[in-house]
Amino acid sequence: MTEDEARAWLEHTLHVPRETSTRLSLFLSFLKEEALTQNLVARSTLEAAWSRHIVDSAQLVPLAPAAAKGPWVDLGSGAGFPGLVIAAISKAQVTLVEERRKRVEFLARAIEILEIGKSTTIFAGRAETLPATRFDVISARAFAPLEKLFAIAARLSKAETVWLLPKGRSAQAELEAARVTWQGEFRLEPSVTDPDSAILVARNVRPREQR
Repeated sequence: MTEDEARAWLEHTLHVPRETSTRLSLFLSFLKEEALTQNLVARSTLEAAWSRHIVDSAQLVPLAPAAAKGPWVDLGSGAGFPGLVIAAISKAQVTLVEERRKRVEFLARAIEILEIGKSTTIFAGRAETLPATRFDVISARAFAPLEKLFAIAARLSKAETVWLLPKGRSAQAELEAARVTWQGEFRLEPSVTDPDSAILVARNVRPREQR
């Protein structure tokens, strides 16, 4: 997916308004500037940021249509993907979870640039210390292997919670490994930005009963 194709996808598939795209562009300029002084994303991805980061994050929204307006938690938000983008293009109330001080400062400034302060909050700490709240959607990108992620975040979920977890080439292998100790309704959706990647969509995630 080229950068022009990425912007067109946002406009025609998700109907992202022009003013939102403008704010996303300003955010990407800020990201590239800050990337000179801290390791926010891989430098090699910055020239393709619309596809590699914006659309890669935005594609999660259609996968949770019934829950998109409810509380959404993004674990290990880092540079804000996918959480910041979700908040910018949807009506979700998003909590960004990030423990690193410089990343928290970056996210706070990004929220101002994107003008999403009313719908976005930052929890500055480890995901394990986030007060127990049942979220409608849980997302995490490059946060932890599935088995560990489920162990950390299951207390934040309910049976109806939708888990949206972008994964790379190891998606199927990670899922098979996690199934040893975890059960639920799982499916892999192909990524629109990378044919080798997938998004794990899960519901009713719970520990498997040990015999």
